[in-house]
Amino acid sequence: MQQEPAPPSRHLRVHQDRGHTVLEFHGEIDIAAAAELLPHLDRFTGQPGARLVIDLSAVEFFDCSGLRLLYRARSRVLAHHGTLLLVCTHPLTLRIVRVTGLARLLPPLPSLDAALGQTEATSETL
Repeated sequence: MQQEPAPPSRHLRVHQDRGHTVLEFHGEIDIAAAAELLPHLDRFTGQPGARLVIDLSAVEFFDCSGLRLLYRARSRVLAHHGTLLLVCTHPLTLRIVRVTGLARLLPPLPSLDAALGQTEATSETL
């Protein structure tokens, strides 16, 4: 696992793992955090053919500002012919993702290994 220089945000850590860029969100993802995260997220989601995983495992609070980030990330990645996976384990965050319907568009996975293992299994069957 290769560590990239961390973006200047206390809410985001970025690293490479098995050919994917993993964006780990941390702490409370509210309107202030979302404003801080947006330019970093746009940089990664705007790359053609990006293979991204957004990992919410270290998130303690997640509101509609965080949902907007996820919807935006998904739209941008798809527009650039990339892939985006979501790791989400916190029960309240999972509830928000499911109640809003985002889970149908971006199914939450239980761990980073599950997300990366899923893409490996898909690649092997092609």
